[in-house]
Amino acid sequence: MCGLCGEITFDGSMADTTAVARMVECLVPRGPDGQGSWSAGRVAFGHRRLSVIDLTPHGAQPMVDNELGLTAAFNGCIYDYQELRAELEGHGYRFFSTSDTEVILKGYHHWGTDVVSHLHGMFAFVIHERDTGRVVMARDRLGIKPLYLAETPDRLRFASTLPALLRAGDVDTSIDPVALHHYLTWHAVVPAPRTVLNGVRKLPPATVRVIEADGTSTEERYWAPRYERRPEHSGWSARDWEDAIEEALRVAVRRRLVADIPVGVLLSGGLDSSLIVGLLSQEGQTGLATYSIGFEAAGGRSGDEFAYSDVIAERFATDHHRIRVGSDELAGALGHAIGAMAEPMVSHDVVAFDLLSERVSQTIRVVQSGQGADEVFAGYHWYPPLAGVGRDAAVDTYAKAFFDRDAADMARVVSDRYALDEDPSLAFVRAHMSAPGAETAVDAALRLDSEIMLVDDPVKRVDNMSMAWGLEARVPFLDHDLVELAAACPPELKLAQGGKGVLKEIGRRIIPPEVIDRPKGYFPVPAITHLEGKVLDLVRDALTGDAARERGLFRPEYVGALLDDPNGGLTPLQGNKLWQLGLLELWLQTHGI
Repeated sequence: MCGLCGEITFDGSMADTTAVARMVECLVPRGPDGQGSWSAGRVAFGHRRLSVIDLTPHGAQPMVDNELGLTAAFNGCIYDYQELRAELEGHGYRFFSTSDTEVILKGYHHWGTDVVSHLHGMFAFVIHERDTGRVVMARDRLGIKPLYLAETPDRLRFASTLPALLRAGDVDTSIDPVALHHYLTWHAVVPAPRTVLNGVRKLPPATVRVIEADGTSTEERYWAPRYERRPEHSGWSARDWEDAIEEALRVAVRRRLVADIPVGVLLSGGLDSSLIVGLLSQEGQTGLATYSIGFEAAGGRSGDEFAYSDVIAERFATDHHRIRVGSDELAGALGHAIGAMAEPMVSHDVVAFDLLSERVSQTIRVVQSGQGADEVFAGYHWYPPLAGVGRDAAVDTYAKAFFDRDAADMARVVSDRYALDEDPSLAFVRAHMSAPGAETAVDAALRLDSEIMLVDDPVKRVDNMSMAWGLEARVPFLDHDLVELAAACPPELKLAQGGKGVLKEIGRRIIPPEVIDRPKGYFPVPAITHLEGKVLDLVRDALTGDAARERGLFRPEYVGALLDDPNGGLTPLQGNKLWQLGLLELWLQTHGI
């Protein structure tokens, strides 16, 4: 796990290695163990390393293979790298390291861009061909690892974070009105390739981009699971589905043990992380390090779920770490969390993950986490109402449950400068849900959430906050084999028992029932869902200061009404509308935009 960056020029000039060095400096938290740079005329790469596989200098990056004429910068982890290495050795390739980076290099030489179809893992990588000048960049199937782009006719810069591109300079930082609409409507989800800034885009998940020496480029999406029933499953019973998904999850958890250092688990006390602990225990893991976080109660809401995580820690005899955070400490951590956000993220989970990652990174460098199970196995409350609903009605049903604002509310929020006549967020959902490859409205919603919402909310949240402390977080529920199998699973099995029915049945074989049958919980951070004290002061100062007035994103009367009643405006997902506005302005100010 690391941070990568670089520049490619198309006007005959040399790559700006000074700008690349500035980006590398910005990526230090993602890779505290080493630094590297490489340049060859019009192309330059930079890298910061978190050593997890091949801890020796042989695994350093950017990795140059002079024999093959290839150079790579890579962020992520390839879980099947040892099997791929053996296969490539059978084809005559010789290795100088034991790293997964070199497997990507050799694999690219052997399979070309199809190397991505051989990789099980999370990855963003960039490869330069010495002899052709071609540059190839790719992102993993579920977008677990990010890759941001700042492109002009003469130059393309890329980096693992958006702030790194800002550090390089010369970026158009004007606000993208469509992305702003997505942010305020779709719970801060801004689908790729957009970001909230006009001058920065992101490579979509499951995408390979090939950039020729003359600057022309092509993009190909290499993976798109079908959310349809398959003939080979026609005779399967519910138990057959449970057995197949359990085995796929076991394989996913086992794959994510690959490391030259210990692997722990972020244990929230919910079904998903508890299942990971149970499966690891059955894999023979003893003394497993597990970590839970809790906050002070606020506004009448509890701030921890230790009662449930304790049950799992005791049952499986883990080396459990309870982490408690006071309200003052939470307010103090907001600045760091916002600074670590590659894009503005409104979920209160962000600060929880930031604080949790800080503490966890002091004792371990790699963890498994339960993110993705709700999107893959239908754990959210908006899926059941979609059962049996027609496609046209499904769009409105989804938007009513998930969207933070409708078109009328948007008109009250955004100033004339950024207002849009159309509703791009609703149009995006309608187009995605009507596309072929999803059999029912529930299938279409699961596809939308897995390919879009998951990538640009929970997954991005985990990557940004864990990597800000040099912690690698692995997500077994997003193993692509498991996701493909879940996509084919009949929706009624996933919707059963209030959601995630098939996972709950698997859980009954492995973990205590009180963790399975509990009410659905979230990472509670009361001081943000209920604004008061120092956090409210931060938001008020951000939204009423000179920078916010000059930017003019929001109508002053709307902001004033929210400030008069800070906790009166809640979204359908019980998010705080004032926090949404304040967080965006705080993020823009933090990054000097």
